[in-house]
Amino acid sequence: MDKEKKSDFWDKNPILQNLNPVQKEAVTAFEGPVLVIAGAGSGKTRVLTHKIAYLIDIGIPPQNILALTFTNKAAQVMKDRIANLVNPEAAKRIWAGTFHSLFARILRLEAKLLGYTSSFSIYDADDSLQIIKRIMENYPISNNRLTADTIHHMISLAKNNILTPDEFAKSISTSFERHVADIYKEYQDYLHQNNAMDFDDLLVNTYDLFKSFPEILEKYQDKFNFILVDEYQDTNRVQYYVLKQLASKHRNITVVGDDAQSIYKWRGAEIRNILDFQKDFPEARIILLEQNYRSTKCILAAADSVIRFNKKQIEKKLWTDNPHGDLLELYQCETEKDEADLVVSKIKELVSTGKFSYGDFAVFYRTNAQSLEFENALRRENINYVVVGGVSFYKRKEVKDVLAYLRILVNPDDNESLIRVINEPPRGVGKKTLNIMLNYSKENSVSLFNALGFIEDIPMLQSRAAQILKNFHKWVLETKEHLEKRTGYPSEIITNYIKESGLISMYEEIGTDDAYDRIGNINTLLSDVYNFLTQNEDVDLNDYLQQISLISDIDEKNIATEQVKLMTLHSAKGLEFPVVFIVGLEQGLFPLVRYWSKERDDEEEERRLFYVGLTRAMQKVFLTYARIRRRFGEESYQAPSKFLEEIDKSYLKINGAPKISLEKTATKRYSFSHPKESINEYDQTDDNVLRIGDKVVHPFFGIGRVEHLEGSGSYAQALVNFESVGRKRLMLQYAKLRKI
Repeated sequence: MDKEKKSDFWDKNPILQNLNPVQKEAVTAFEGPVLVIAGAGSGKTRVLTHKIAYLIDIGIPPQNILALTFTNKAAQVMKDRIANLVNPEAAKRIWAGTFHSLFARILRLEAKLLGYTSSFSIYDADDSLQIIKRIMENYPISNNRLTADTIHHMISLAKNNILTPDEFAKSISTSFERHVADIYKEYQDYLHQNNAMDFDDLLVNTYDLFKSFPEILEKYQDKFNFILVDEYQDTNRVQYYVLKQLASKHRNITVVGDDAQSIYKWRGAEIRNILDFQKDFPEARIILLEQNYRSTKCILAAADSVIRFNKKQIEKKLWTDNPHGDLLELYQCETEKDEADLVVSKIKELVSTGKFSYGDFAVFYRTNAQSLEFENALRRENINYVVVGGVSFYKRKEVKDVLAYLRILVNPDDNESLIRVINEPPRGVGKKTLNIMLNYSKENSVSLFNALGFIEDIPMLQSRAAQILKNFHKWVLETKEHLEKRTGYPSEIITNYIKESGLISMYEEIGTDDAYDRIGNINTLLSDVYNFLTQNEDVDLNDYLQQISLISDIDEKNIATEQVKLMTLHSAKGLEFPVVFIVGLEQGLFPLVRYWSKERDDEEEERRLFYVGLTRAMQKVFLTYARIRRRFGEESYQAPSKFLEEIDKSYLKINGAPKISLEKTATKRYSFSHPKESINEYDQTDDNVLRIGDKVVHPFFGIGRVEHLEGSGSYAQALVNFESVGRKRLMLQYAKLRKI
């Protein structure tokens, strides 16, 4: 096609209309590997959806297209937009969804090859934690030293790096890691015995499936001729390997992302996946989407001035045709309460102008604990607000109980679900009875539910408990049979099953407002089951449970309300607001210092998080920090975040504290990259010269040992590992430490 005809084709093809030239290039570059670096607000979703529509339009069968996202919500938005561009029926045939949901779909089809049945359960993080806690009871571990959360995190990271329990055991170097290795093995054996997978297994088992069965890999390579990946900078190592497996034959893979928005290292994301894309695919085309449609020129320039301090990045320069806009405003506050009051005051002031409504404002903070002061301040002023990322509907106790009852209908071998509900509501099955049954199932290598079928063979059980378990077993089997034979409407069978469980009557007997709220949640869930089963063809309860298992927190966010939004910076990813407040900009809080690290990568990720926060804003940005913040009942004097110093001052207006001089204090406040062996500037007496390894006593935290020293003069700080509370970071001029 010559240039004139090609140009005419572009002008007339509705799929390619309303795209800028670079977006058109990304959409039409369909053969071979393509890396699209999509800067903040540059139309990433538009490029992805139009590219898939373009592929269908030029004749690629939609069932041969694999589109991977990180949230179910993003996948649905993608499908809806594609349906508006091409035949809606074609959009339905695309394999579009999250890594976890689509890999679960593949594993359902191929489960037998890995020793599972197609009805395997999917355990969420809460389920995994409960299993780990029970396993930990058999190990001499202090809960203060090694928690179930820590072990779960370590197991998750091991899986993300494709380390089996045996491989992990070979890499250990401490006694704690030995405990983790043992628990990891027992945990994994337990999952397999329960015909269950956790979220990480959905990824790892897909990798193992393709690695162990080349013919299965080739089957899916030929099925997915074209692969598109959203938010590629957030992929972990196992996701990277599976993508590499699938794309190695046809090499038609398009990945879209922004290295400057890689903020999930703590959950296994590898920024090198996007930085090294060209190493894996040397022939790849690199396309930069640099035109921003969201923010003002001033906000973009300020964000760019900060992110340029990162060494590991793909060079890009965002630009916009939007107005220049207002300068970013910085406020120093005396305390965190003053900070919250200032933010609320600014919100009220802007709303009073008539240019903004409460739904236009978002307050971003680094840690969840910071929300309390802002909630209190908003309540005092009777301003409606929502904390984005609160307790999920599906994580509420009564909802998880109902889901557990439903799980054992689909997969009776699911011990975890059965243990959760066998005595909920209380029906006379005590811990002793349950332990007898668990021991019997373990000794006879059968699931707990199957063990219920051999009640007469277990003499240690009391007759009353034995009869209760026998009736429970019969009831579940009869309900399961009704569902399978469809002796009534599935939704009615399920509703009656939950009513017969006694959960609803239990809360009715309690009779409190909270109890009736729980009944309402159960009814809402049953209505959801009804809607799913009646509005979708060829689906069953198993499909519903899989959908529920894969829902992520961001899928449940409801930000389309006239309320001020409070959220962590991580929760803000992918969103946009006319006015943004970034609060708590203090050294040690943001950038957050969880532990002392000499690695620059940690600081660079924190800087990317700040960049993400800035680029959520459309019109205005306010930055705040507190001079004093209370920690454990004591006043802690804070230093402004080093990120404030990195903002080009031509884009920043400093308010309310004329003595703030970020330039003059930068050298003293930010000398964190050169640790010292000793610090004595804060007190020149020889007795008080601190060195790493010194034993000290604190008037509140007690005895501890110095592990790290930083800074100088009035900014000298120490990391002390206290016997009572663990590691604490202290400003030495206020800490009142005494060497012992």
